[in-house]
Amino acid sequence: MFAAAIVCVAMLITVIGCNSAGRDDATADSTDQSKSEQTAVAPAEPFTPETYEASAEDLLAARLPASEAAAGWVRLFDGHTLFGWEITGKANFRIEDGAIVVDQGAQCLMCTSTTWGDFELTLEFKADEKTNSGIFIRTPLEPDNVDSDCYEINIAPDDNPFPTGSIVQRQHVDSDAAGPQTPGQWRSMTITAQGQEISISLGDTVVCRYTDPVDLAARRIGLQHNSGRVEFRNLKIRPLGLKPMLDAELSQWKQYPDMAAEFTINEQDELHVVGGSGQLETKQSYGDFFMLADYKIDQPDMNSGIFFRCIPGDVMMGYECQINNDFEPGSRMSPLDCGTGGIFRRQDARVVAGENGQWSTLMLHANENKIAAWVGGIQVSDWEDTREVHENPRKGRRTLPGTIMIQGHDPGTDVLYRNLQISSLSE
Repeated sequence: MFAAAIVCVAMLITVIGCNSAGRDDATADSTDQSKSEQTAVAPAEPFTPETYEASAEDLLAARLPASEAAAGWVRLFDGHTLFGWEITGKANFRIEDGAIVVDQGAQCLMCTSTTWGDFELTLEFKADEKTNSGIFIRTPLEPDNVDSDCYEINIAPDDNPFPTGSIVQRQHVDSDAAGPQTPGQWRSMTITAQGQEISISLGDTVVCRYTDPVDLAARRIGLQHNSGRVEFRNLKIRPLGLKPMLDAELSQWKQYPDMAAEFTINEQDELHVVGGSGQLETKQSYGDFFMLADYKIDQPDMNSGIFFRCIPGDVMMGYECQINNDFEPGSRMSPLDCGTGGIFRRQDARVVAGENGQWSTLMLHANENKIAAWVGGIQVSDWEDTREVHENPRKGRRTLPGTIMIQGHDPGTDVLYRNLQISSLSE
């Protein structure tokens, strides 16, 4: 039905791999292993990141159930492409049978382009008996010291100083609790990071609880290649600390009665936007944040938007995350007006994932000069603003905090919002 396809390229960053010269041996993954276990075999030829195609049907099928998306869950990996990921070294990260796989190349990470501070992350992994890998959280692209730069949740055999579920150089998990690595079998892991508290579960069992005396800054999620084969799938994450933005009095918002658009809270506690052009503006300013919103549009040509980092008091002078489900007939990969989750006039949504006449969920993320959005749990945009700095995001890059505005677009606008929540990455 939807013949168009999207090509996503994993970005190969020109940096030294994670085993860079000058790094203290104590910081290498599972550092107390023997030298032979620590050294990855370099390939004869450099690896080139593969490109992947996914149809609209593939991506739409990967959407999360409405209840999960409304609870803030999104997919970090759509099962078909490496959209939203960056490979930091020459390792053969690839997709096989709906999983991210790596087994050769330099010790390095594949990292999210997005930044995560307090969150809950769930995933499945499958590792060979002697595989040494890990999931890095709050990590820079190229960490120097795992005992200070990030948290490395290890995937390693039970005779490793830090067996699976341990936090390398920080918290050891008993090998009985970690359980043996079982080649050919998937295992589930949950990682929760909230302030200085980190916990790791394997299956339904909490195996590690760690309190850091230092509160690490929000950074990326990384998957590691160290030695052996490892696979990852079903990576889902939700930000923690989301706070509601709506109440019956719209007490957190400034209204503009002289503008044509009307903003009211109906009997179902939903924000109803009707009428012509206008804006509803937060009283508070936000810089780096996650924002969650359910929205409902009944007609394909209805239009609204969420503006952010706006110049306070001005008329929608900010970045715009589009709210519009319209697309070319038969091609959800061809939005007619940027597409919900697209960054208006900067990057179209790669697929129109919202459904007219139904509630859909948007997650919007802004961190420094990077902006991303998910609709129905699927990432639809991933844009980096490389323009010159300017106070007005319509004219240049703005990383300073600004207000958030809900848009009334035109006389035909008739849009509902609910479940508006936000969390600041700086908090």
